[in-house]
Amino acid sequence: MTYHRKAVQLRSFYPKIEPYDHGMLDVGEGHKIYWEVCGNPQGRPALFLHGGPGGGCGKDHRRLFNPKKYRIVLFDQRGCGRSVPYNNLKANTTQHLISDIEKLRHFLKIEDWVILGGSWGSALALAYAEKYPKRVSGLVLRGIFTLRKKELEWFYKGGASFLFPEAWERFTNALSPTERKNIMGSYQKRLSSKNKKIKIVAARAWSDWEGDTLCLIPKGEYKIDESRDRFALAIASIENHYFVNNGFVKEGQLIRNASKLADIPGVIIQGRYDMVCPPVTAWELHKNWPSSKLVIVPDAGHAYDEPGILDATIRATDDFAKWHERKI
Repeated sequence: MTYHRKAVQLRSFYPKIEPYDHGMLDVGEGHKIYWEVCGNPQGRPALFLHGGPGGGCGKDHRRLFNPKKYRIVLFDQRGCGRSVPYNNLKANTTQHLISDIEKLRHFLKIEDWVILGGSWGSALALAYAEKYPKRVSGLVLRGIFTLRKKELEWFYKGGASFLFPEAWERFTNALSPTERKNIMGSYQKRLSSKNKKIKIVAARAWSDWEGDTLCLIPKGEYKIDESRDRFALAIASIENHYFVNNGFVKEGQLIRNASKLADIPGVIIQGRYDMVCPPVTAWELHKNWPSSKLVIVPDAGHAYDEPGILDATIRATDDFAKWHERKI
């Protein structure tokens, strides 16, 4: 384990870029996923896996890799972002997403790739790499989440509420006292309601709880508008769908199967004060994955764009580019 040391100048995003190719890939069961490719067409293939689940990719996610060194692939997972149908929970499981990644890899004619994923993206990256280790040449994982019961209960039953009591009160006040006995289950009922107002209020409360706990230093309140409500409905509904089903993986599976990653070099980046995905999960993953390097950022929470987290991420993707150049 190493502690992230502040450099004289922290690394930040690479310059803004646009995709040189993009499209929609029919992955079956009525779903089409949006994909795009940026950077150098001859560069080292890299895949970015967004969080949530249900978050979608943003323009800044393209900027986590050196565009001169990488062929950068991004896609919106089922039901979110630019993928269609939007906010659809049917045929939407971890296993479906793993299959989508493989279909996209075949479609783009990529042999293997470096994968960068944070939060839910780290869980999906682990699930994919453990099933297809020969297709992964490196892993950069941030804010580790593995869908275990204790991780979900920390955030939706206790634990984080001890540090954010005012935000927790807002989150739970959206439910009746009886409903609070099973928070995830009660939100599932509200998010699947036929009453649009009930769904939007629940989606706002669910996404606000997450937003209130993301950063070590709060960034301020979110603006409520139609586009934000659309995003909140997707991320709340899809997250809840996955979490009430334990991520569609067996308890402890992602850490227990980390031995399958023995031949894959990896960097685990973890904020010391991450209240969404506490450092214990990163620590336990690191112990079960000897070839990984654990980097603790001492002054960061969960968000990928906090200065120390961002610096460590850019340095990790740069290191994989240099390692690849040395090999060829």
